[in-house]
Amino acid sequence: MSDEKKPGLHSPMRRKLLMGMAALPALTMLPRGAFAQSPATAAINTTGLAVTDTEVTVGILHSATGTMAISETGSIQAEKLAIEQINAMGGVLGRKIKIIQEDGASDWPTFAEKAKKLLVNDKVAAIMGCWTSASRKAVLPVMEQYNGMLYYPTFYEGLEQSKNVIYTGQEATQQILAGINWIAKEKGAKSFYFIGSDYIWPRTSNKIARKHIENMLKLKVVGEEYFPLGHTQFNSVINKLKLTKPDVIFTDVVGGSNVAFYKQLKAAGIDLSKQTLLTISVTEDEIDGIGGENIAGAYACMKYFQSLKNDNNEKFVAAFKKMWGEKTVIGDVTQAAYLGPWLWKATVEKAGSFDIDKVAAASPGIQFKGAPEGYVRIHENHHLWSKTRVGKAKLDGQFELVYETAELVEPDPFPKGYQ
Repeated sequence: MSDEKKPGLHSPMRRKLLMGMAALPALTMLPRGAFAQSPATAAINTTGLAVTDTEVTVGILHSATGTMAISETGSIQAEKLAIEQINAMGGVLGRKIKIIQEDGASDWPTFAEKAKKLLVNDKVAAIMGCWTSASRKAVLPVMEQYNGMLYYPTFYEGLEQSKNVIYTGQEATQQILAGINWIAKEKGAKSFYFIGSDYIWPRTSNKIARKHIENMLKLKVVGEEYFPLGHTQFNSVINKLKLTKPDVIFTDVVGGSNVAFYKQLKAAGIDLSKQTLLTISVTEDEIDGIGGENIAGAYACMKYFQSLKNDNNEKFVAAFKKMWGEKTVIGDVTQAAYLGPWLWKATVEKAGSFDIDKVAAASPGIQFKGAPEGYVRIHENHHLWSKTRVGKAKLDGQFELVYETAELVEPDPFPKGYQ
């Protein structure tokens, strides 16, 4: 490993993960003979996956190092929490879940390489992983070639559907279009300025957003800028914001770049209690690094906020903090990552098999009533029915819920007129 990557192993975020693992409570032990009634391995594993009479192996594949670690650490934590809880209940088809974790290291070819390793060498029954669309696009051909199953937690641009992926985050119609509709109506907005990271998700998301703003709402986009992942100098675009004075700054900057962006906005005198900003990429996880004082007043369109008031979420937040520390925070993608192992468990048990083809076929209609965001279920297109919500960032790093749809929004990854 090069010297450049070594500091990541000793970063505060890495230490937090290691401390969290060391503090894991002992799993509830099943009574002797608990697996006696489990279905025979030969009957539920006909394709050579890593399934024994007592264990089933899954992969976790996220960035634990690099610029995306600020966002993906929460996903790792949430997936491990869900798996511990599932194991404490007896596992899946009477088998405890064993984890093999790999680090995508914020590098898309590495994600593809690690996905192949998990499927071909480790023969995992499922992978919980990826965050950026770039990492998912790198992994997708691997999942399809070697017939794996990926549970992908991030809100994304849509325009994709695969037998080998369950998308537990929102697609564009559930997030981007709904958020723009709300901000345009609520704030009387006429002009928008786009600022994003330079890869597929922000560019495609903004293409969809521009079509909606210009063609459907008959409003204006007055600027559009992109910056490399990890970029930290935003003063030039901030000066353009001051000159153009857009009604809405629409942002899909991701990862660690958000820390610099929002701090520089504040330093430049842009007051987000007066200048409307709508983000589709900043969750509580990123605010933990940004600082609430630098983003207070901004709006975010997501399906989940840590502050949601319901019994499921209160139990989830308490369990998450018990496992990972009282100071940890939970964002939209973290919660969507938590759904992955639970949906996989329910699907495997419905299928009565770990075989990928049977799990894929059994996925439509699977529901999870214990979701922290509220009830969700898998659509035939492998996306989730879920609510759309808008939150307003507060000084304490949490969001105040200001809007939510009355009903679950049907996922439509290929919206007519936006492709």
